[in-house]
Amino acid sequence: MAEPVVRIPDAKVALSTASVYPESTATAFEIAARLGYDGVEVMVWTDPVSQDIDALRRLSDHHRMPILAVHAPCLLITQRVWSTDPWTKLQRAKAAAEKLGASTVVVHPPFRWQRQYARDFVTGIWRMADETDVRFAVENMYPWRYRDREMLAYAPDWDVTKDDYRHFTIDLSHTATARTDALQMLDRMGDRLGHVHLADGNGSGKDEHLVPGRGTQPCAELLDHLAQSGFDGHVVIEVNTRRAMSSAEREADLAEALAFTRLHLASAVKVPRG
Repeated sequence: MAEPVVRIPDAKVALSTASVYPESTATAFEIAARLGYDGVEVMVWTDPVSQDIDALRRLSDHHRMPILAVHAPCLLITQRVWSTDPWTKLQRAKAAAEKLGASTVVVHPPFRWQRQYARDFVTGIWRMADETDVRFAVENMYPWRYRDREMLAYAPDWDVTKDDYRHFTIDLSHTATARTDALQMLDRMGDRLGHVHLADGNGSGKDEHLVPGRGTQPCAELLDHLAQSGFDGHVVIEVNTRRAMSSAEREADLAEALAFTRLHLASAVKVPRG
């Protein structure tokens, strides 16, 4: 019998600019290029550069780092970024992705207090997806917890597989915080999985975004599934490096995350030697 050889799958591994916080968007491009990532996902937040399409294009060209995805400004701290109207934010994210050559816009489900937005969200996302070749990949979230109390902060639901979307983003730090089975969620997403945020977590009440392999989530198993299934989206490293004591320590964490991801994507796919 022929010996198997490893085939590297086509999925690209990108760095989220959120992974270098509190350093800047510009620093993320520099680090991604130096460490050998395939591209970046831009988290649009309070850093003015993250909101500026021309500045982002210059960074991409200078570092030869393609922008593979744009994360719309959906966080509490970005409620005034790109307008206070959530649909305007998504229209601007779509326009940015189209101009920058990104294939995906990542979006969170609405907060429950955004009642009109939440009411129209599912149909609105379908409508926007029909207007572009850019994927709108809706990301799984989690219930908010305080001590022994739980608050459902997202609508229609933090578990986005309960609603009908064309594409999903799965985030393994969020599955940890939600204390839900990541592989079962992956199965429910099926061929509508369009994007991955790879991180780890231990199931605490906090959204930890640990380096893959440092928590309890099935990061390696998920990468194995992606490789075996011919996943054609992007795997984005979205980890928390705020506790890094130096730039060198931050880069070491991001290098470890990249090595883990490439190793498990490659080791999962073996084909017979001809």
